[in-house]
Amino acid sequence: MLASSRKFCLYLSIDYKRNLRRLVGGLLLACGAAPASGALPDPPLVLEEIVVTASLRPAPASEVPASITVLDAALLRSAGLQHFADVVGLVPNLNWSGGTSRPRYFQLRGIGELEQYQGAPNPSVGFLIDDIDFSGVGMPATSFDVDQIEVLRGPQGTRYGANALAGLINIRTTDPHPERELRTELTAGEDGMTGVALVAGGAVELAGDESGAWRFSAQQARSDGFRRNRYLGRDDTNARDELTLRGKLRLQPLAGWQVDLAALYADLDNGFDAFAPDNSFDTLSDRPGRDAQRAGGASAKVAVDLDAASLLSTTALASSDSVYSFDGDWGNDVYWGEFAPYDYFSHYTRDRGTLSQDLRVTSEATARDDGSGWLVGVYALRLDEDNLQRDEFAGELLRPLLESEYEALNLAAYGEAEWRVAGDLVLAAGLRVERWSADYDDSDGTEFSPSDTMLGGHVSLSGAFSAQSGWYATASRGYKAGGFNIGQLVPDERREFEPEYLWNLEAGARHASEDGTLSAEVAVFHMWRESQQVATSFQVDPGDPLSYIFYTDNAARGRNAGLEGSVAWRIRPSVALGGTLGLLHSEYVGYRYGDRDLDGREQAHAPGYQYSLSAEWNAGRGWMARADLSGSDAFYFDASHDQRSEPYALVNLRAGYAGERWSVHAWGRNVLDERYAVRGFYFGLEPPDFANELYVQRGDPRQFGVTVQWSLR
Repeated sequence: MLASSRKFCLYLSIDYKRNLRRLVGGLLLACGAAPASGALPDPPLVLEEIVVTASLRPAPASEVPASITVLDAALLRSAGLQHFADVVGLVPNLNWSGGTSRPRYFQLRGIGELEQYQGAPNPSVGFLIDDIDFSGVGMPATSFDVDQIEVLRGPQGTRYGANALAGLINIRTTDPHPERELRTELTAGEDGMTGVALVAGGAVELAGDESGAWRFSAQQARSDGFRRNRYLGRDDTNARDELTLRGKLRLQPLAGWQVDLAALYADLDNGFDAFAPDNSFDTLSDRPGRDAQRAGGASAKVAVDLDAASLLSTTALASSDSVYSFDGDWGNDVYWGEFAPYDYFSHYTRDRGTLSQDLRVTSEATARDDGSGWLVGVYALRLDEDNLQRDEFAGELLRPLLESEYEALNLAAYGEAEWRVAGDLVLAAGLRVERWSADYDDSDGTEFSPSDTMLGGHVSLSGAFSAQSGWYATASRGYKAGGFNIGQLVPDERREFEPEYLWNLEAGARHASEDGTLSAEVAVFHMWRESQQVATSFQVDPGDPLSYIFYTDNAARGRNAGLEGSVAWRIRPSVALGGTLGLLHSEYVGYRYGDRDLDGREQAHAPGYQYSLSAEWNAGRGWMARADLSGSDAFYFDASHDQRSEPYALVNLRAGYAGERWSVHAWGRNVLDERYAVRGFYFGLEPPDFANELYVQRGDPRQFGVTVQWSLR
């Protein structure tokens, strides 16, 4: 956790597109012309406690027996820009795999998926936005009007079961409040970046009384995507065009009742033209691809006070339609010359829907209160996903269309209890039993109906060194369902894979100074992976880049161990320093890939170290400046080859002034213009010999811009 100020600068964006253009334009003009009230508060003298909502029982971060990073609204405003991708480097031992326009495949402590082209969705890292499950399809993770992002590392076997083997990313947008609020934001920057934002909210009156609040926010951002297609003469073949609309409603219809409703609509219409034969930002494709997702979702959380206990019902549904396509040869007939036609194109569509229900009863008492506490709950998740894969050569079908239908049902029961065993010593234990069953069939005649019953849980012991310092030790077990690989080119012996189990031993300590200006925490962990699921790939036909197939296999075992730490220090009322560190040792144990022995080799996308350093100056008169440095060690791109990335370090800057009704900030991302890779493939692309070469997707280069805000509150 990094230091934060009390000033909130809430903003939102909306798209000037389709039939929303006139409406949004009018709202923005109204907001820009409206007067604002209230003076800016001074920076806080002490660091504020953060409450973690992703745990089964909301609790201060200092009391949760797990390694957690929380990025709050102030930090997202000062260190971020527009998307969760902008602040990933501030989270220890969190990495992500490219190959997409926005991150949606994450690795925590070296565990997570690298892609999903075919087969059943089987995420290792859970991803929630206002309780709506976007695991594996987390592109709508725009950061505008987000209150905090919580990252829980390690298996969440009791809390979230099969979708959180490696951990959980939980995004909470800002809750409604009864005070009237109206804010706008405009952003302009290099790479053709433009953004416009709006947030509005206030009280809801029922029968003449203020009994609730509402909030609406929107964000629209566009940019060219940092690529120049030299063949087509265009700068926008990798462009981003992202609209996010959110609404929240909080009601208190009866004494002891609270109802929270949330809705989300996201339309990310992004191009995908990120790879070039020479690994540069100049592409040559004659048929640029797309990475587009249109997602909608809603959640309803109902909390009822039952005197000695409370009842919490959380219902969520989501629908996501996505298109992912790419030029398979990354070139054109002119470039390939005598080898033309050499023209491959691949196109995937995915329609996904989820419906979940969690019902939980929690005791009002906790171990911190009178010596004991408990909770029990049941959970159900239904997932439906339809896929269509189309592979073409020279505009004609290369192989028959592959259409698939997938349905899965997760049913779980869980419980947790805690006891104060002596003084400040607290013992907690949790258990979750989950039944997963699925049905799959496709146009190739392939059918699967797998099922698994899985068991996870945790035991933890925590205590205090002093009034400001504490420690914890946790043993936990997580799980992930098995599954299958599909496609005409997958060998029969690679069709199915087994469930994976993860054992985690973890110990941590937290400290806060008596004057509240310094906080620090550190955690060490050692994890054992049983029947480790490894995503890997190989190329069947050297002359056909679309025969480069992906599948999941079970390695024998795996080990992941390391350290995570953070520190936040307000050295003066106007100056705060922060830092994070993640150290990771990962290895395959007893795993062979073809004729290669990977025993002892690092796992894919598992850098040995990651770090961040920050310094922020925030004067009470409204001036501010912030600098962030984040870096990562090299990492292997895949298990199918031994190619690695290069270590890198990124520098981000932000400075500006905030008045009572407006603010102006200049910012720079990757100001040293570091060249770094976020995804790499090693295969034969270029005729006539199709020699294996490393091809990488580069992260975003240097970008500067300005953000202006107006407010009425």
